[in-house]
Amino acid sequence: MRREDLADADCGIAQALGVLGDWWTFLIVRDVAGGTTRFDALQRELGVSRRALTERLAALVEHGVLERRPYSAHPPRHDYLLTARGEGLLPVLIALQDWGTRHLMGDGELTATADDASAEARRVQHLVGRRLPEIVLPGPDGRPVPVARPDEWCVLYLFPGAYAPGVNAYPPGWGDIPGARGCTLESTTYAARYPRFRDLGVRVYGVSTQRPDQLADFTAYAGLPFPLLSDQDGRLAAGLLLPTFRAGGVTRFKRLTMLVDPASVVRAVQFPVTDPAGSVDEMLALARDRTTIPG
Repeated sequence: MRREDLADADCGIAQALGVLGDWWTFLIVRDVAGGTTRFDALQRELGVSRRALTERLAALVEHGVLERRPYSAHPPRHDYLLTARGEGLLPVLIALQDWGTRHLMGDGELTATADDASAEARRVQHLVGRRLPEIVLPGPDGRPVPVARPDEWCVLYLFPGAYAPGVNAYPPGWGDIPGARGCTLESTTYAARYPRFRDLGVRVYGVSTQRPDQLADFTAYAGLPFPLLSDQDGRLAAGLLLPTFRAGGVTRFKRLTMLVDPASVVRAVQFPVTDPAGSVDEMLALARDRTTIPG
């Protein structure tokens, strides 16, 4: 069956493959989601020929997955950015990443953590020195919050899921998933240490894939002095290829923490995090080593 025939089939999968049936196309979407938006940078990252990249970018623009936004008139140059249709592919990228990590690079077991020598750990370590893409996530009240701010350092701690008591939100067997437990302890420890982080000029954000209303309930229950952000649409997870696992029908972050400087560059990471409370003091020490106390 020819590709153009497949694209006309009365099937959503076939229709999608008519647009995305080329592995280079998925990698282009992956890199654009991660903030690589210019032609020369995409070619350098992917190692694809100029002709092949030109053809695939043109097709993605034609199908409404990407849009071109000019950044130079002389000579004419464009950024390639995800449209709303393109952002709809982010959960697909996350699912592919999770499946490949678990079933091809792993033993197929469900886990919320990783080994120090794993491919996931290596990928996370490569985040150091990388600039975060411009991502805005909803806070507990639904209002958008920039993940990184240009005026100060910040800690982003990513966690699988935390819920207020009385909410039946944890899936069956949650306590049996390695690394899943400890989110409440981690958040309340950050709350206790928050004044020390603020003395260093460091802002703290917790991030999970939970809905904003769930985060609002937990924030109120735990009395957190900082906001929890929702990555329920996978912008951060897909943009940075962050380690995830799936439980209870929901994609969830594996526990990971990043220290980000005022230029939105990652300066330190913690992964895997096996001691949720102890990792907070470790991050406080990292922040103290890399920042200057105001005044």
